[in-house]
Amino acid sequence: MTILFPLIYSAALFFLIWKAFTVMSNGWTAYDKDKKNTYIPNKQKRYTIHPELLDKAGNITDEELLTVRFSNDSDSTVEKGTTPD
Repeated sequence: MTILFPLIYSAALFFLIWKAFTVMSNGWTAYDKDKKNTYIPNKQKRYTIHPELLDKAGNITDEELLTVRFSNDSDSTVEKGTTPD
């Protein structure tokens, strides 16, 4: 019994390490495939549009958007028509 536990423990440890490396290798090969296809000039670019920017018909709205500026913002420029706080 004393020799059985280290044998089972070693087998389980080897199996888990082997499975971890196979999962990581699948991720590395998937990354390489995606990296090769990053620049395709003939494909149409797809953009993600937030649903808040769409009207009821599904078109992008022309409404003026509300912007928020925080007090510790490092940009010191003031937009035209606004006053600094």
